[in-house]
Amino acid sequence: MPQPDHVMALPVPDPSTLDEDLQEYFNVCVEKLGFVPNVLRAYASRPAKLRTFIATYNELMLGDSPLTKLEREMVAVVVSSANRCYYCQVAHGQAVRRLSGDPQLGEMMVMNHRVAELPERQRAMCDFAWKLTVDPSAVTATDRDQLAAVGIVGDAFFDLCDVIGFFNMSNRVATGVDMIPNSEYHALNR
Repeated sequence: MPQPDHVMALPVPDPSTLDEDLQEYFNVCVEKLGFVPNVLRAYASRPAKLRTFIATYNELMLGDSPLTKLEREMVAVVVSSANRCYYCQVAHGQAVRRLSGDPQLGEMMVMNHRVAELPERQRAMCDFAWKLTVDPSAVTATDRDQLAAVGIVGDAFFDLCDVIGFFNMSNRVATGVDMIPNSEYHALNR
């Protein structure tokens, strides 16, 4: 059975009506991915917010960081799993498959990151992402010490928290507006 065939529960503008810079960005997405991610199509209804989303996402997920791109994607999936965000589980699960070269890892991260045999650093990051998502008031100095023991300090720790926070926010927006991932994600990197 296919997933629902809509971008989100609200109207989505025709891309040809967008400002030239956004049309160009969408064209780059098509060139690189073969499609425009629905999250961008959803945010296109609010061009200023779309530009902010693009800039924030690119800085957090693609920018310079002590965390690898794979680690950031793994964290995105763990947060999205805890929040049961269908859009981000599908889209970022695919990114984990692509970056790791392991289709099983993407699925494990979506379903239950604890079943994956992860290096100690990634395990600590994923466990912390889960805890900060489901019970933020329970985070203590002990949690930060456990991350420090595997080298997650300073900028790495800040970036980890920033990625966790961003995906908690974006998960809630995606779920609230019933954002549906592009169907293409399901078949990629299997």
